[in-house]
Amino acid sequence: MRVIAGMSDRIALRDIGEYARRIERLGFDVLHVPETIHDSLTVATLALEHTTRLHVQTSLTLAFPRSPMLLALQSWDLAAMSGGRFDLGLGSQIRPNIEGRFGLTWHVPIQWMDDYVTCVRAIWSSFATGEPLHVETENYRFDRLQPFFNPGPLDVRPPRIWLGGINSRAISLASRVADGFVTHPTNSHPRFLDECVLPVIPHDVEIATAAPIITGRTSDDVLSSRSAQRAVLAFLYSTPAYRRTLDLFGWSRIGDELRRLTREGRWSELAEHLDDEHLDTLVPSGTFAELPDVLGRWFAGRTDGILLQPPSDPSDDHDFAATIEGVRAITPRSE
Repeated sequence: MRVIAGMSDRIALRDIGEYARRIERLGFDVLHVPETIHDSLTVATLALEHTTRLHVQTSLTLAFPRSPMLLALQSWDLAAMSGGRFDLGLGSQIRPNIEGRFGLTWHVPIQWMDDYVTCVRAIWSSFATGEPLHVETENYRFDRLQPFFNPGPLDVRPPRIWLGGINSRAISLASRVADGFVTHPTNSHPRFLDECVLPVIPHDVEIATAAPIITGRTSDDVLSSRSAQRAVLAFLYSTPAYRRTLDLFGWSRIGDELRRLTREGRWSELAEHLDDEHLDTLVPSGTFAELPDVLGRWFAGRTDGILLQPPSDPSDDHDFAATIEGVRAITPRSE
């Protein structure tokens, strides 16, 4: 099983290198780079520059505000400079952000992403082969790549493309055009995987599971983590698009209630409506020592990678390194 490290989107750029080195020392295989307040490609560059073994994957770079040509070129450069340790995760974003935050015209997102991936792959093919570039889709047309602007082939593994998603059309798109699929924290439960993901995603497309996890070095730490995860999940499940797992368990009314509270501005009350039964059902829980067995029961044979957040206190790193090795021993889906 690949063990994937998450990271806070609030880490300052000047601290990215040291964080990436810490993740590499802990023994993680992959670092997932988010994109909210920092440019994900800038963060990925810093992480790759300060490590030698760690793979870095954006999770997820916002595709639509960027030209496919520019993102294809940046990804090609990162693969070259890192010795093939970079993968490109692509995300779409919601319509209000695309229009109001980025000033773009909205298009149907599934077709738009399908076109985007098609174009990036066509551009990479021209980089690798030197063949003329000509690709035309519903949303894009590329027919000009002079030799002066072509970086030429890589001598390392090219980037792989990862997509995420929750609804059936997004999962189906990933099954057709992506190299990997990343689950959303709200929809990473084994039941969601068994009923909504695994029947669709073929074995040659990897799955990475980004489930929320309640954990800590001691039982008291676990209780503290439990409180934090309850608050985060209650907030996330107030968004209607994230409720598919709640629906699977017949808990749609919980999502409705959480949505009502957010509309009324009653943010502090959200966590009260996600009770212990919900939390015990939806989130794996255990101390660092217990976590490999717990995650094995949840995810063995269902996924190819599991995302873990490193300890907030670096003094716990020694104990957590053993947890990482235990999780790595879990049987992946590919076997």
